[in-house]
Amino acid sequence: MTAYFDDLETRDPQQREEDLFAALPKFLAEAMNKAAGLRAWLGSIDPMTINSREALATLPVLRKPELMELQAANPPFGGLADPGALVGNHVFMSPGPVWEPQGFGADPWQSARGLFAAGIRSGDIIHNTFSYHMTPGAFVLDEGARALGCLVFPAGVGNTEAQIEAASSLRPTAYTGTPDYLKVLLDKAKEADCDISSIKRAFVSGGALFPSLRDEYRERGIKVMQSYATADVGIIAYESSDDDDNPHPGMILNEKMIVEIVRPGTGDPVADGEVGEIVVTSLNPAYPLIRFGTGDMTAVLEGHSPCGRTGTRIKGWMGRADQRTKVKGMFVDPKQVAALVQRHADVARARLVVARDGDQDAMTLHVEPSTGAVPDAQALAATLSDITKLKGAVVIAEAGSLPNDGKVIADERNYDA
Repeated sequence: MTAYFDDLETRDPQQREEDLFAALPKFLAEAMNKAAGLRAWLGSIDPMTINSREALATLPVLRKPELMELQAANPPFGGLADPGALVGNHVFMSPGPVWEPQGFGADPWQSARGLFAAGIRSGDIIHNTFSYHMTPGAFVLDEGARALGCLVFPAGVGNTEAQIEAASSLRPTAYTGTPDYLKVLLDKAKEADCDISSIKRAFVSGGALFPSLRDEYRERGIKVMQSYATADVGIIAYESSDDDDNPHPGMILNEKMIVEIVRPGTGDPVADGEVGEIVVTSLNPAYPLIRFGTGDMTAVLEGHSPCGRTGTRIKGWMGRADQRTKVKGMFVDPKQVAALVQRHADVARARLVVARDGDQDAMTLHVEPSTGAVPDAQALAATLSDITKLKGAVVIAEAGSLPNDGKVIADERNYDA
């Protein structure tokens, strides 16, 4: 891909970083001035001092459970957005329930950039199969496609027979939806001897695009690219490809947002390459989510994309960060493991493994020592018991030996046994 959506994509990375953190303090000050819920959540901070990643990391992470609590206490948006200022826009409800307002202007979820990277252009006809019912999924792509200059057919979900009839008549050039449903459409069209071969490109999200499925689509003449998105902030990252439509490794982070990767259960950023939870600060004046924890895990991929875009790349979705689990009838949370590490300067990393010992639950804390340190296993066991109110064994592991999978709590119990 030699053309770009705009000049933002090819900025010097340092310039991008400076631009984002030059904009953040003023954005944050204005957002806190308008949103009482945001002021209450962030506390007595000086927004003008939040001008670096280090400063941003001092703010609390807002995860979905806390967001739901804020909204339940102060409906509909928890004081993070003003319903009166959103007149003329849509408001959506995702399971939880979680209320999500649409942002201002064209392409409020920033999907046009990802569509463009997938090869979709002005004049394309989009067959959009995301749900138009209550949740914002369909509108995320719909708004971006129309801003890009596309004609959009709001197909929605289900009613496959009617969908293939519509596609055979309208002759869409591109598909948006989940990776799997495109195969359902293609297979059903083949069975019905219905021609929907006009679809040459697809931009998918909401599920895993397995390599074998992508290869099958390629054999059927369709280039499929994927994105990572959430209903709360829109398109967070997207794929790009080479001139032969082969996808480049990883996904490129979208513009106009700050993405951090933090250790699950904490707000502490991890080193590049280490797996952690995706935390997003979206510079969206309609709905200013500051350090929003998506609950999804990934890792930063070294280097920049061969396509020429200079944004940071991530490896894609690598599992869920919510590792809270019940042991002997009591919940154990990643925050508790993080609290233990904070108490012991001689510990660099920790991983709590939950297994079965006979007919009982058993916990084992595996720790990597800090450089040159020799952790006291007995002291660690005492701290583990103090924090979790449960007893567990302690294993001192070699530095760098714990898996880089983002897991702070690994539940290895066999529930089928």
